[in-house]
Amino acid sequence: MPGPKNTRGAARGTGAKGGAHRGGKGASRGAGAARGARHEDRSRRRPEAPRPHRGKPRGASQGAQVTGDVVYGRRSVAEALEASLPVRQAFVAEAQHGRDATLARLIGELEERGVEVHAVSKSALDGLAYGGNHQGILLEIEPFAYSELGDLVAASGEGDALVVLLDHVQDEGNLGAIARSAECVGASGIVLANRRAAGVGPGAYKSSAGALAHLPVAQVPNLASAIDELKRAGFWVVCATEHAEASAWESDLSGRICLVMGNEDKGVSRLVQEHADLSVALPIVGRIESLNVAQAATVLCYEWLRHALGEAGAPSASED
Repeated sequence: MPGPKNTRGAARGTGAKGGAHRGGKGASRGAGAARGARHEDRSRRRPEAPRPHRGKPRGASQGAQVTGDVVYGRRSVAEALEASLPVRQAFVAEAQHGRDATLARLIGELEERGVEVHAVSKSALDGLAYGGNHQGILLEIEPFAYSELGDLVAASGEGDALVVLLDHVQDEGNLGAIARSAECVGASGIVLANRRAAGVGPGAYKSSAGALAHLPVAQVPNLASAIDELKRAGFWVVCATEHAEASAWESDLSGRICLVMGNEDKGVSRLVQEHADLSVALPIVGRIESLNVAQAATVLCYEWLRHALGEAGAPSASED
């Protein structure tokens, strides 16, 4: 079946080559419902964000040490406080302490909660944040509490719902950005592999802009088994791939959808793609071949929301 007219591909990092096709709801789910294919991301990869350091203390000068997860950046810190994440201690840049109204407000809130606030040098803060853009403030929090897959299913209720399943996405920044988009459209949660994949760490906290404080994330040992469980809960499994013959615009992404996004380089694994009900592509009419996985996930999350809300669109809009 021919793909969308005048297009060359779709968002990469979201499928797998040579995919097997399997039966499902058939043509009623949208025109050209191609099933199982692979989606690669050959675009230039960003360096993988550092993982949270656990076990032995990490620190810099002035005795600054942490053993839990870290959250840094003013917006991420504010969201962490709003979500009442368990904060062990806080670090602020001594050069900005008492001179910045936004930092002063955050420090005041921390002190009201009885959190010990340490004023440290910028170099110490740089070390704790692995060189990330901390904007003068960093929190040590308890390690991220992952949810069970059953919690996501329960949170999805009985009606329309979206779960985003990431097949070994490696970059924490991509994970956080996808979490931000998923939370904005009201997704029930994200599913990750518990090995060989990015987990929730400082890079993910930062790029999520606080979304990970509100969005359940489940880590599972077997993605194919997780897909089967989601299917039993009524989810239709949609793989994004540049090789799909069906355009996302031609396909019915309404209802209970498990959106599968693939690894930045290798796309969705063969085993996972064989469990998909439908594969869709995003039209590309420009000169480059693809979006990256986080950008593609954003487009498809909002395509699901468009169906969920109807053609009238979202009730409100805001910009960062």
